[in-house]
Amino acid sequence: MKVLANDGIAPAGKAKLEAAGHTVITDKVNQEDLVAYMNAENIDVLLVRSATTARKELIDACPNLKMIGRGGVGMDNIDVQYGRDKGLQVFNTPGASSQAVAELVIAHLFGLSRSLNQANRSMPDEGKTEFSTLKKAYAKGQELRGKTIGIIGFGRIGQFTARYALGLGMKVVAHDMSDFTAEIPIEINGTVVHWEKVSTCSLDELFQKADIISLNVPKQADGSAVIGKAEIEKMKDGVILINTSRGGTIEEGELIAAIENGKVRAAALDVFENEPSPREDLLKMDALSLSPHIGAATLEAQSRIGEELADFIIEHSEKSLA
Repeated sequence: MKVLANDGIAPAGKAKLEAAGHTVITDKVNQEDLVAYMNAENIDVLLVRSATTARKELIDACPNLKMIGRGGVGMDNIDVQYGRDKGLQVFNTPGASSQAVAELVIAHLFGLSRSLNQANRSMPDEGKTEFSTLKKAYAKGQELRGKTIGIIGFGRIGQFTARYALGLGMKVVAHDMSDFTAEIPIEINGTVVHWEKVSTCSLDELFQKADIISLNVPKQADGSAVIGKAEIEKMKDGVILINTSRGGTIEEGELIAAIENGKVRAAALDVFENEPSPREDLLKMDALSLSPHIGAATLEAQSRIGEELADFIIEHSEKSLA
């Protein structure tokens, strides 16, 4: 099979596919040129991340296409059901990047709790002349132990986030589309020493209890934000928000207003509504900890993603070629 990894693939995944006899192309093709390229090259498999979309029009225009794979969790950039209805294998790698995203959540949380996001901006220009002033300005940090983190979306990423939070001595409340109780392993030096039960609750209960809220869900089905003005008003004063899921899950204008009026103490954003051109006023807010959509971007996670994509293609290639 000919595989176009349009948003790239880790060397381990590419090597595994080639060892199984498949051809892997890692050319980056612009979205508007993708159909023509795929038809000219007789591409059987399209692999994407976040940058490339695979909509109905592309699926209809590429009769040779047999599989679409998404390196990551969400598949909102693919018309999944339409592709499956047309007989395509449409798949993702839901578990491969969960730990990486959860670690980024905790990294942002550590930085926000001690104002490292602001200190790192100020120190290069002002550290030599205004050291004492900066020390006073950033001397009101908070400890994480004993705080409650509310996790919206309690799948793999949410549960990995809970593992780290519980290990830090935090309390965990969670919300998901379905009600269930998860058993979260507490691990020390590679050994699970305890299983902590966390039951999902309503959003209103989460808003009432959480000092920190982490989002691990896409936008709502109608394209609207999960967190807007009404939801923010239900939260604790001084709450910290973290979004590593999808841009637009938090309504950015309402987030700015809530930071300016003090309702939200700070926020961490790895994703933005208008990627790759986020709004400038948001990027310049002192109360924000920012990263450019790198939740799954660790060497380890990318290697796992590449191998998981390769394993699926190899396993299903005979059926697809029949």
